[in-house]
Amino acid sequence: MKYAQLIFSPTGGTGKAAEMVTAEWSTSVETIDLTNPAIDFSKCQMEADDFVLIALPSYGGRVPGLAAERLAQIPGNSAKCVLLCVYGNRAYEDTLVEMEDIAKRAGFTVVAAISAVAEHSIMHQYASGRPNREDERQLKSFAKVILEKFKAGTLNGEPQIPGNRPYKKAGGAGLVPKAGTRCNGCGLCADHCPAGAISKENLKTANPKKCISCMRCVVKCPQHTRKVNGALVSIASLAIKKACGEKKEVELFL
Repeated sequence: MKYAQLIFSPTGGTGKAAEMVTAEWSTSVETIDLTNPAIDFSKCQMEADDFVLIALPSYGGRVPGLAAERLAQIPGNSAKCVLLCVYGNRAYEDTLVEMEDIAKRAGFTVVAAISAVAEHSIMHQYASGRPNREDERQLKSFAKVILEKFKAGTLNGEPQIPGNRPYKKAGGAGLVPKAGTRCNGCGLCADHCPAGAISKENLKTANPKKCISCMRCVVKCPQHTRKVNGALVSIASLAIKKACGEKKEVELFL
């Protein structure tokens, strides 16, 4: 039996929330990085007695397509799993139910779900500094409750997870980062891109057909020169300002 966490966290927010949960389960947790294109995920199979956290961000109220594809390749073999959806304080909409469907099709047994908030990966003024200490306290409390029920063998029912089927329509990438004049050609952006959207032969931009607007390249750039179009960000920021104005709390579904 092992504890494992399957994480898609391009900019770190989802990973931070995931660690807050799994740290309460065990000091030894296997991590499978769903952003790593070099991994053969079909070989990362779970066993029936494993306990797994699946942690994904919400992109426009849906599971990122790339994360969905990679998660679907991992044989769950009836392992019990907890879903963790992390979003930027707007709304996670259909993300959790989509995660549930993907996990079940892969063979996992979904026993609980959590929603958490992290700083928005593009518009950093929304949910700035989250997950914070209060989030951590609540997530650890949820983790303890889930673990106690797991050990007691009472996590067999299906949680009532919010969301809609069919899911809302997925949006396109839209915001594709580009490099400014300070780019020194180090290539870290290409090395770390989960989607393989940046070519070593053309580091200045990304392939818009492959880019998922995850902002990993922006975070990893040591020159801080990769950015998205400021005008487009301003427009998007205004569009979600009202929805992001109310502080969202973490939620547990058992």
